[in-house]
Amino acid sequence: MTKKREYKDNYPRKKLYIPGPTEVRDDVIEEMAQPMFGHRMDRMTDLYTTIVEDTKEFLGTDHNLMILTASGTEFWEASTLNLVDENILCTTCGSFSERHANVAERLGKNVDRLEYEWGQAVKPEDVREVLESSDKHYDVVSCVMNESSTGVRNPIEEIGDVVAEYPETYFVVDAVSALGGDYVDIDEHNIDVIFASTQKAFAMPPGLAVCVVSDEAYDREVTTDSASWYGGFQRAFDYYDRKGQTHSTPAIPIMLAYRKQMKYMLDEGHKGRSDRHAEMAEYTRDWASQYFEMFPEEGYESQTVACIENTHGIDVAGTIKQVNEEYDMAFSNGYGSVLGEKTFRIGHMGEHTVDSIKELTDAIEDVAGL
Repeated sequence: MTKKREYKDNYPRKKLYIPGPTEVRDDVIEEMAQPMFGHRMDRMTDLYTTIVEDTKEFLGTDHNLMILTASGTEFWEASTLNLVDENILCTTCGSFSERHANVAERLGKNVDRLEYEWGQAVKPEDVREVLESSDKHYDVVSCVMNESSTGVRNPIEEIGDVVAEYPETYFVVDAVSALGGDYVDIDEHNIDVIFASTQKAFAMPPGLAVCVVSDEAYDREVTTDSASWYGGFQRAFDYYDRKGQTHSTPAIPIMLAYRKQMKYMLDEGHKGRSDRHAEMAEYTRDWASQYFEMFPEEGYESQTVACIENTHGIDVAGTIKQVNEEYDMAFSNGYGSVLGEKTFRIGHMGEHTVDSIKELTDAIEDVAGL
């Protein structure tokens, strides 16, 4: 049985290079210290409509958008309940895409998997082949944009174009660890639902999830009897249209921080922010190629999380611990028991730059004797 470990007040500050949470600006954190106010006050309407409309502007979408107090994981459940009557095709290539499939199974849906080995990417032509050859009608095709367990960036744009050929099938994208750091034209590529957690590339404290929903997906949810209560599209968007607020009490302090951070994101721009992340990803891949190898299939590497294969045979756990203790920097080992010491991961997302990523790689070189 787990025993209480008293929380202390003297923890050293660690610079975060894990796949999330990531670094947060000090002035964004300070926004959370404002005096509390009621979630049904006019001030809340001002706050919530600001962050919703600013996020739509940043993402360049005309679709519906909600920001809820939740992890992005909430929308695995909500999108399944809202859109799937019977059958869902889950493309799986790592831990998080597999979890999405598991959630659908727990909700009683018929789940078919289009499975790939960890490190491989989902191929649009394979999705087309399944949709063409199956005798089932799939209500939803799901895909993870950025499989952070393996460092794979799936080609969701091309997959969305394929799913568009099947108008009664909806395309749901988990972009938890990519949105805000990897440009995607949501409206152009038939993405019916795409969601993210703000503690990743948005560079926010944990606690909020962003979800973009097409009109078609909204209309589909209205006709179902099994829609999610908390993450229901109709409930969220109708309340927003009437009141400009969330239907349930939100984490107001984090939304205040979000307002501040989104102003920074708007100043940088969606493509500008993506370009900066691309530069960090390129630097990290070039560095990794000097000493190791990249784990993902070539050409499908993530723009926000590098998964690096430990071909040099370093002590991954020991290196992580020593870098943490000597440099006050935190990066991540391979995901779970599958990749463990075989890989390690660097989160180059949020407010990091090439220079700050170089600080970490220099520390790894020093500790590991590279």
